[in-house]
Amino acid sequence: MTGRRVVIAGLGDVGVLTAIKLAKHADVVGISAKPGLVSGQELGWRLARPDEWARHNWIPFARFRGLDGVRTVHGTLTGVDLDARTVTVELPDGTATEVPYDVLVIATGVTNGFWRRPALQTAAEIGDDLRGPHEKLAAARSVMIVGGGAAAVSSAAQIATAWPDKRVELYFPGDRALVGHHPRTWAKVQRRLTDAGVQLRPGYRAALVPGFAGDELTSDPVQWTTGQPPATADAVLWAIGRVRPNTDWLPADLLDEHGFVRVTPELRVPGHPEVFAVGDVAASDPLRSSARNRADGLLARNIRAAFDGKPLRDYRAPKRRWGSVLGIQPDGLEVFAPNGTAFRFPAWAFDRVLMPVIVRWGIYRGVRQEKS
Repeated sequence: MTGRRVVIAGLGDVGVLTAIKLAKHADVVGISAKPGLVSGQELGWRLARPDEWARHNWIPFARFRGLDGVRTVHGTLTGVDLDARTVTVELPDGTATEVPYDVLVIATGVTNGFWRRPALQTAAEIGDDLRGPHEKLAAARSVMIVGGGAAAVSSAAQIATAWPDKRVELYFPGDRALVGHHPRTWAKVQRRLTDAGVQLRPGYRAALVPGFAGDELTSDPVQWTTGQPPATADAVLWAIGRVRPNTDWLPADLLDEHGFVRVTPELRVPGHPEVFAVGDVAASDPLRSSARNRADGLLARNIRAAFDGKPLRDYRAPKRRWGSVLGIQPDGLEVFAPNGTAFRFPAWAFDRVLMPVIVRWGIYRGVRQEKS
């Protein structure tokens, strides 16, 4: 299959993994608005301990051994010609270039708050994005987190653990947070939050100004549609799940009513057998779970099968969310299965086994040490 070109539009978590799995089987070109992998995962860890988070989650592409055969283009996707099979990329100097493909993988992800943005950035700008919110939170005496998903919950836990003298409150609209997870997961996480000193505020739904996306930390009083009086804090973190798919560069007939890329069970775009989509941008299932369930391996296999004229396999989505909810804690990392069962990696195993062996070698197939 060498000589067939696969263009991967977006080199976030799932895009990088897909590129690595195809690198030895095709001519792979990856297009990214960043000069490296800037993971959208573990928001709480990123906010509380950005330098530590960056060592594992902000990795220049040249450090990935598995990307040695992949050409990366630093730029912003502005269009696609499905008939000519080319994508258009605006480069940092403002010029445009067309990149041809035999197969196109759409993995451009979503915009979510200030931590997941599609804007073209340099390494220095990424560093500023990491430091700015951390410094604002460090200076705040009280922090309010609005939202009930994993990003909100992990942020509350990490902020309370990093700064135990702060007042940290978590406001969420239902009786419990983590409604996409198994109830046993929330029961365990709830105890963790309480032990860390987080004040839980169930039954609060924020009143939002039309168009508000929560893209910045704020300090104004928060109003509620559920009847409670306004609440205040020195810093308000909005983790309300208002994700927006990064699909402005795509024609509307590829998208569903919410702007996500329509896909078949094989992660193929209907009507375009040479186009696939994966990750948060793909409307694979209600949870868009192909971003977090190693669908990159299935997708790479399906692309190879398509080139060889072999049958493709279906992506089977889990019914519940799973994974690390709170992120790495002083006593280790807890990972929750879809049925709510927790598996713990002690702190020493996280640094000596999980990250260097399982993640960097087993998943990413080798990550070079950062140059001093």
